[in-house]
Amino acid sequence: MFYVFHGEDSHSQNETLNTLKEKFGDVSMLDLNTTKFEKPMTLTELKQACQAVPFLAKVRLVLAYNFLSSNPDKKTIKELEFFLEELPDFTRLFFIESKKLNKNNAILKLATSHEKGYVKQFGNLEGRALSNWIQKKVEEKNGRISPHAIDLLATNVGSDLKILDNEIEKLLLYKSDHPIEATDVMLLSPYAAESNIFELVDAIGTRNSKKAALLFQKKLSEGSDPFYLFSMFIRQFRLLVQAKSLLDTGTSPAAVASEMKIHKFVGQKLIQQSKGFTLNQLKTIYRHLLNIDTQVKTGEIEMGTALNLLVAEVSN
Repeated sequence: MFYVFHGEDSHSQNETLNTLKEKFGDVSMLDLNTTKFEKPMTLTELKQACQAVPFLAKVRLVLAYNFLSSNPDKKTIKELEFFLEELPDFTRLFFIESKKLNKNNAILKLATSHEKGYVKQFGNLEGRALSNWIQKKVEEKNGRISPHAIDLLATNVGSDLKILDNEIEKLLLYKSDHPIEATDVMLLSPYAAESNIFELVDAIGTRNSKKAALLFQKKLSEGSDPFYLFSMFIRQFRLLVQAKSLLDTGTSPAAVASEMKIHKFVGQKLIQQSKGFTLNQLKTIYRHLLNIDTQVKTGEIEMGTALNLLVAEVSN
């Protein structure tokens, strides 16, 4: 049998694959009979792996990553179609694609219509579907979560289910038998903490000095340490300088996150925020932050006062 898993949600792909593997027999023996192609492979290599008789097991598992999306030529596709028709009964071949395939893809169409084929698309969850996933995942782990906490996780982490799963695990360990509340997400999730800085920097970028001052004072009144806020400012403007430099030198917006090795959600926010500044403005603000660090360390000024002045100055 052959399977086509395609789409951006790699976390759900892996979960589904692991569930199926449990049905294929003893996991330890299955591992001995598994071939994984994570780098480009030839069709000959793929066929050889599929034809290898399993050792002390009923199933030979073959995982081919991004083979179909690598645009094999027409001859290869035709040969592959013929081979799939004759695929050994003991073989379970998975085409695992990190992007959605075109509906006209020949192997996708074959898997949809063939009795030995199976297709599942794993698109990124959004909106209500994402909120439902969070709710279900918490319940699977015997926990409880408030609707506001769900909204915060969905908004601030986005559709990266692997990160969401880790955040949920951390929150459940912290809350033990108590429901997860929005305040817990704000306290423990770095993505929620970043969202506060995003909002403040948004206000600065749009020169909304009143909103920027109110947001900054709100963080202080909530008990945020000025030195922690300073570290977040340093990090955020350093990332903005990097993102703006990449964009100004021709890097596409889609490639910024991967170039900077940051989460896609963070990359999108940086691109959006960078539109409110020129590169020279960002560099000036960053140098100002470095000067504040020196002034505070030498006792010239208190951190809270310095940040208040900074927010007022750069948002006007």
